[in-house]
Amino acid sequence: MKNPLRVLIISILILNFSCSTEFSTPELQNNFSKEQIDELQKITEFFKNQICKNEKSDFKSCFSKILPDLLEYGYLPIFDNINFDKQKELYKSISNSTFEEIWTFGKATYPDTGKELKSMGSTYNGKYQKFIIELGKNNTEIKKYAELLVGGGDFEPMGLLEQWIYLNPADFDLDNPNIQLLIAVHYLSHNDQNKRTDKWDSK
Repeated sequence: MKNPLRVLIISILILNFSCSTEFSTPELQNNFSKEQIDELQKITEFFKNQICKNEKSDFKSCFSKILPDLLEYGYLPIFDNINFDKQKELYKSISNSTFEEIWTFGKATYPDTGKELKSMGSTYNGKYQKFIIELGKNNTEIKKYAELLVGGGDFEPMGLLEQWIYLNPADFDLDNPNIQLLIAVHYLSHNDQNKRTDKWDSK
């Protein structure tokens, strides 16, 4: 009886270890601390759970189902599925140091109304941009994405990402944590830009 029990315990430990390291890749480790990688996983899981009808589904299954709607309707499926109040709670659950390596806020001016609102952008030369640049070294499509992200300081607004994913599935392995994070951050950023109504305060 002791041997089977011992095997069971070892198997559980191995399984737990595998699950805890599943979201780690060389590119993530090259750019983020272990604590930050844990928080990046939380961001990715939040995105997956928001777009999934079944929370037990994996990222690839969930995103593959929503991809045709993204191609046809643009960002509308994201806006319909992701609860912005819950997204703001997500922000509160991660450290400022992780948040600020990904996102920064600037001013968006609307000439028709004269409104000046807070708008989310990409942190220039932050760890996240460096991470995306590293991914682009071996991936032509992500290199194009990185150039737009760094050059414009914004998350590609023209709906090109979903087209690239659809046309080049080999370059966007939806089981890869790097790709999952890129997708999650991209679409959460657009959800924030669309729904945030905070007035701009330069202080």
